[in-house]
Parts: sequence; structure tokens; C-alpha cells
Amino acid sequence: MSAELANALAVSLQGALGDVKIQGLKRLSAGASRETWSFDAVASDESHELILQRHRSAASQLRGGLDEPELLRCALAGGVRVPQIVASDTSGENSIGAPFMVSRRIQGESIPRKILRDDSFAGARRGLVADFGRELAAIHRLEMDSGDQITAIDDPLAVQRMLYEAFDDPHPVFDLAFRWLDQCRPQTRQPCVVHGDFRMGNILVDSGGVAAVLDWELAYIGNPAFDLGWLVARAWRFGEVGEVGGVGTRSELLDAYRANGGAAVTLEELRWWEMLACLRWGVVTMAMVADHRQGRSSSMEQAVIGRRVVETEYDVMLLLRPEVLGKALA
Repeated sequence: MSAELANALAVSLQGALGDVKIQGLKRLSAGASRETWSFDAVASDESHELILQRHRSAASQLRGGLDEPELLRCALAGGVRVPQIVASDTSGENSIGAPFMVSRRIQGESIPRKILRDDSFAGARRGLVADFGRELAAIHRLEMDSGDQITAIDDPLAVQRMLYEAFDDPHPVFDLAFRWLDQCRPQTRQPCVVHGDFRMGNILVDSGGVAAVLDWELAYIGNPAFDLGWLVARAWRFGEVGEVGGVGTRSELLDAYRANGGAAVTLEELRWWEMLACLRWGVVTMAMVADHRQGRSSSMEQAVIGRRVVETEYDVMLLLRPEVLGKALA
């Protein structure tokens, strides 16, 4: 399989790099929707360190018609730290046999526990919150020429309610969260490009801080506060005490975001979006365990993630402070 893929890569890269030989092809991950491979494309005069992300079948389509390679090109031009796209094809009608994109390989670490605990990242950790604020502000300033290729979500709470109710599996804690979120909606903000999954695990970090923002396949047009709330959710602290991905406080994040041109999101507004983030993660964990129970997936990882439904309920209760809980129960 590797030899076949190497030949297909050489053909796909010919227009961008000329004649190359593919060396060191190594699979890094194989997710539910796409595979990630590392390799070198060697030409007569230079070698290119590259990453392939390939959807698992020709029928696999990007969510909502999102042209992720085009979005990444736009992000790079807009000052966001992202890999440079070398070649891509979202149609699936290519030598690779599926939608794919090839990007420059950036050195760094994405495993949260290493970033948060290894001494080699001690210096980087001190500046990560400021980096997060800078990158999110830059993302939310992006303007895409082909904006119709990104799904617009006006009411993310309604989306989560629809998904939750489809399970017919009531969780009283989640019901309380839905009630409070519906009662205490924050102000609307000018819609913009939202990353959709900006968190530890999707950030590449080197000794200097954020090296690249990865995994844009959930991007959409919506409220910029969504990304802030998702980032501070307790699930993405990986056992550390910092409120922002285990490394800082909510106030520090909002200050850094505003300092880089982001909207003046308040702490109370952020709490609403953090609650939505916890609820969203709870719905995701419910979906994973449902897939396992009903035989749609044999993944042990999904089965294990299912136990996090209870952890997410605990996170929701932490956010439902006594005064908030009283209002939700009213």
C-alpha cells in the first residue's frame, strides 16, 4: 500500500514540485474521516518535508462543502500560523483516489500532555495564552472570497439540542444546561470565520510557542466567542489547573484576544460559551458511545470516550453555580 501511495503522491505533486521521489512515507494517524502521513519529496536539487492528509474514501466529503485547503491558504495570507498548502484536490478524482491536501511539515508537538508537562516546553507554556489570543483574533479577521463554501451556523445551541434529542436518552444535567443557556443568551456578534475546534491537541507547539493551528475541518461562519468558549472548556486542560488549555486564566485570554483586535468579550459572556462547549462535548461523547452500542463502530477508543458523558455532566455542574442553578430550575 505504501508503494502504491508513494507513486500516487509523486504524480499528484508533479505540477507543484516537478519530478520527485517519495521517501520516508509514514502514517501518523488514521482518524474516522482521514489519514495523516509524513514523507519527504526529493527532487534533483532539494528535498521537501511534507504532510499528506487523505480522506478515507473517494466518497468522503468535507463537512458542509468546506474547501479546507482554500481556507488554509486564506489563513496563511491573513497572518495565522498554519502549514503552507503545496497541493490539494477536494474532488476525489485524482491519483490519490480521495480528497487530499499536502502541506509543508512544521516541526513541533501536538500531544497536550507533553506540551503541558515536559520541561522542554516550559518556556513556551509561559506565552501560550498570549499566542492563543493572537491566533484567534487573526482567525476571526479572515475574509474568504469563496465564503459560500463555509457553512453558516446562526444558532449553535439549536444544533446541539437537535443532536441531543435525537438520542432519546435524557440526561437531567444536560437538560438543565439547555434551559439555562436558552434563558441567558448573550449578545449576538458580527459573524466571522470560526475555527470550530481550537483547543489543545489541535495546536502545534515548539520551544517558542504556537507553531501552527491545525485541523480546520469544523470551521464555519458564526459567533467568534464560540472559539473562546471551546478553548477554555475543562475537557481540554488535560488534568492541569490552568483555565485555558491548562496554562492560564480566562481573563488573560480575553486580554490577549482584545489586544490583538478581537471583540470585547466579557467573562460572563465567555461563561455562556464555555457552558455550550461542555454541552457540545457531552453530546459528542453520547454519539460515540451510541455508535459503539449499536454496532456502527467497533472502536475501543469510542467506547472509552463514552464514559466521559459523566465527566461532562460534572463539568456542567461546576459551571451551574448555585445562583445560576436556581434560575435554571425556576
